Amino acid sequence: MKNFALIGAAGYIAPRHMRAIKDTGNHLAVAYDINDSVGIIDSISPQSEFFTEFERFQEHAQQLKRNPASALDYVAVCSPNYLHHAHIAAGLRLGADVICEKPLVPTPELVDELALVEKETGRKVYNILQLRHHEAILRLRDKVAKAPSDTKFDVELTYITSRGKWYAESWKGDNRKSFGVATNIGVHFYDMLHFIFGKLQRNVVHHSGAAKAAGYLEYERARVRWFLSIDADDLPADVKGKKTTFRNIDVSGEKLEFSEGFTDLHTVSYQEILAGRGYGLADARHCIETVNVIRNAVPIKGDQGEVHPFVRHLA
Repeated sequence: MKNFALIGAAGYIAPRHMRAIKDTGNHLAVAYDINDSVGIIDSISPQSEFFTEFERFQEHAQQLKRNPASALDYVAVCSPNYLHHAHIAAGLRLGADVICEKPLVPTPELVDELALVEKETGRKVYNILQLRHHEAILRLRDKVAKAPSDTKFDVELTYITSRGKWYAESWKGDNRKSFGVATNIGVHFYDMLHFIFGKLQRNVVHHSGAAKAAGYLEYERARVRWFLSIDADDLPADVKGKKTTFRNIDVSGEKLEFSEGFTDLHTVSYQEILAGRGYGLADARHCIETVNVIRNAVPIKGDQGEVHPFVRHLA
């Protein structure tokens, strides 16, 4: 049984990590968050220590380190995006391996910095890239691999996940902290595209705003028009008023159906990490490079065949 700490225990994604720790037969020893709305712990690991000041959390973790039986083996990081780098580095320096939510960090330079901390501490960073474990994604990847090598698939990716006014007031609405909508809600899609279709060859942006972004990506095996939004006004007419989310991935005329099967992917990710097959810094680099370019790109008009249809409706 391994000892875990969790940083960011009050966040949206934290319960999936708590359950993954429990479901893999391990122990959540201590959790930290500046907010104290963490009652979910009672149903998963009520005996876990909990702190709302990072200094007290860190001191407790140092005390655990004195005894090999209680020392932390892993630190899970679920804090706001802009704190990931600092919390990953802290976890490594506590003598633990680190499992971090995406986006791991905002820039390739910070990936390089974490590689130095890995070398200094002898510990390792793992990124949760759960779509790589989804059965529908794995089937598509296999299909692409078996297609003639000169085949390029035409992909249209649309993801609209409505957010209320609270979003703009939270850290997620601050680009300095979330790194923008394409990074915050899109990074796992860019990793999925790379995982399936190979290396990225071209990356242009057609629209970039606080609530939506769109562009064109060309991979070794695919041409991708993409559109991401948190604006409910972008929902298709047949969805608006009925659902708050619209997700569609069309691959050369065939819809990729992967709306089911998400529930246990964090547990699968943990199982793979514990078995020595987790995704590390090198695996995460590609999607970080992708969103870094998107975040800093100047939008262009774009060729008609490369622009997502939803962009035409934007003023």
